[in-house]
Amino acid sequence: MMTSGTKKSILSLVYSHHFIKFGIVGAIGVVVNEGLLILMQSTGMYLLYAGAIAIEVSIVSNFVLNDLWTFRDRRSGHAAVRLVKFNVLMLAGLVVNLAVLDAGTVYFDIHYAIANLIGIAAAFFLRYALSVKYAWMRTENIVDGVAPASAPLASPRTSEA
Repeated sequence: MMTSGTKKSILSLVYSHHFIKFGIVGAIGVVVNEGLLILMQSTGMYLLYAGAIAIEVSIVSNFVLNDLWTFRDRRSGHAAVRLVKFNVLMLAGLVVNLAVLDAGTVYFDIHYAIANLIGIAAAFFLRYALSVKYAWMRTENIVDGVAPASAPLASPRTSEA
């Protein structure tokens, strides 16, 4: 049993429904990412450009789905601000994904579509942790400029944009 002084891990049962939804949204993002990467590669586009575009489009589609479904109960502020915040945070995952894509194809001779899947998997937990801790942390839970380790969950708000 948790006491009020115990910090909740973002991978605890308290967040299990968020984690499952995040995984479902991520699976949709994988389809978007892989589909676009394969499509752009079929046109002869440079692999890392195609990879960066595919990742960015999947980041935006994942934001929309996560914002409307996964973290609906944690939203605060304007949707455009949340999108920018999410996008900036997901750049860390983009870098990991592109590094694995490049290294996999150049140094290990892995097919680009497989290397991209490995890169997506490598960045998954980083993206989840950043999403929970920073992208959808409610600002009313910040006290004296310090965010709690985990913000308590509340019922969905119906008046937000």
